[in-house]
Amino acid sequence: MSPVETEKKPEEEEEKTVKQGGELLFCGATNWDTIGTRGVPGDFNLSSPTRLRPLVGVDIRSVASGCTSCHCVALDVEGRCYTWGRNKKGQLGHGDYVQRDRPTVVSDLLKHKVIRAGAGRCHTVVVTNDGNSFTFGWNKHGQLGSGSIKNEFELSPVHCQVTDVTNAVCGADFTVWLSSVEGSSILTAGLPQYGQLGHGTDNEYNTKESSVRLAYGPQPRPKAIASLAGETIVKVACGTNHTVAVDSKGFVYTWGFGGYGRLGHREQKDEWVPRRVEVFQRLNVLPPDALVSAGSVNSACTAGGGQLYMWGKIKTTGDDWMYPKPVMDLSGWKIRCMDSGSMHHFCGAEDSCISWGHAQYGELGYGPDGQKSSANPRKVDILEGTRVVSVACGLGHSLIVVDRTTVGDRLEQLNIYDGKASGEVSEEPESKNPAVKKTGEKNAAKSSAKSKKRTKDEESDVEEEEDSDNDGDDSEEDANGQENKGSHGGRSSTRGRGKGAKKLPMEENKNTGHGRGWTPVEEKKSSQHGQGSGKAGKREGPHK
Repeated sequence: MSPVETEKKPEEEEEKTVKQGGELLFCGATNWDTIGTRGVPGDFNLSSPTRLRPLVGVDIRSVASGCTSCHCVALDVEGRCYTWGRNKKGQLGHGDYVQRDRPTVVSDLLKHKVIRAGAGRCHTVVVTNDGNSFTFGWNKHGQLGSGSIKNEFELSPVHCQVTDVTNAVCGADFTVWLSSVEGSSILTAGLPQYGQLGHGTDNEYNTKESSVRLAYGPQPRPKAIASLAGETIVKVACGTNHTVAVDSKGFVYTWGFGGYGRLGHREQKDEWVPRRVEVFQRLNVLPPDALVSAGSVNSACTAGGGQLYMWGKIKTTGDDWMYPKPVMDLSGWKIRCMDSGSMHHFCGAEDSCISWGHAQYGELGYGPDGQKSSANPRKVDILEGTRVVSVACGLGHSLIVVDRTTVGDRLEQLNIYDGKASGEVSEEPESKNPAVKKTGEKNAAKSSAKSKKRTKDEESDVEEEEDSDNDGDDSEEDANGQENKGSHGGRSSTRGRGKGAKKLPMEENKNTGHGRGWTPVEEKKSSQHGQGSGKAGKREGPHK
């Protein structure tokens, strides 16, 4: 096969997926008010892949969530955008603060055909087929890219100041756009802390004269990353406060928060501008069909032959991977799609669905009788023999889109979740599969309307926060990992951890040892911002 044909194959496969779509399945927490809080997880969890009533029979093209997100986004083949989950800062885009348990069409986007989406802690970004981008939700740090922070909350979609957009993704409080504009292929906006915007600064300043309290100047206008002006960025993924990008030549760049080695540079310092990952500069340059993803404390990509590489904090215990290493348990598997949440991972490989990591809410999909967590990749048995076309991991939940032609009659055997009514009118398209099984898990309909007051955001010490800023979006619970040493630069071993087996360790059924209510220690703020970045002393506040 010629190189040209090789490059076209992924595009043809994607086009096929776009046309046919698939059935969306969900597993994990459904009590959106309590996800990520420090109480014991509630009983309103779906531990097996479950169909969602409003989307039964709807052809879903792709799904999106984020490692700090307590809300979900689904796009169907007609270009409609559905959102549901927590909505305390308008991140669902319905013009209100009403929580939705049921996927609901964003009516203000019906006149557009949405083809891409990303979700942050409290904001959402979408891309339309004509190259426009819209955002909604929290805008305190300028993460909506509208050019202004006058409105702290945008409850309905607003237009971003970016043109010719091809893709967009979100970190916790920042947004990254890819554009086809020459010299400006990647742009960022939002919170610049840790240098995660890639512009060589974190915009840090003292909140008051003679005060030691620090704040970070927001960046509301999307700005092209100057150091990448000569490269064409084609793939990008964001963790809580770090970014992974791939250019058209197959080189990998990372920048932002460096704790646990999630940037892959064999050290833990923050990077304020994109830096090439050394491992992928020679023999392991990424092929055109490579995948890239980022969790809250780790990063991943597929290289030659589809081999999965990961780096950062991979498990809740043991050594961190300070540079990219192959995940030997998945050697030989052709991975089609993948994503990472706070500390769990999902991927579709060949005709299997595979998940692993630390979980509290059933987000790995192993079922009520299966183990809750798994240190090693394991098949989701109920989906064995099924082609997975899209996955997304959020905080305490997972989204899976499966090809109906491969799941067969088993689809009708899966439970259907109705969700509780919230009083809103859901715009649901006609189902293409009217013969819907009318059984399912309905216990979540009795979930409490409100939860107790929750703790402050993980990064609430960034600025003086009002109560409205810590709405319990405790994606902050483990936002940057369990770095309670007060330093990014803690000592970590770089020993490899692959086992060399090509088959998944299906016989292993051991839990991680953490109880149901286990919650990682909240990270203290690091004192090593921008090591080696040429940072000066304290600065005055931004000029108004």
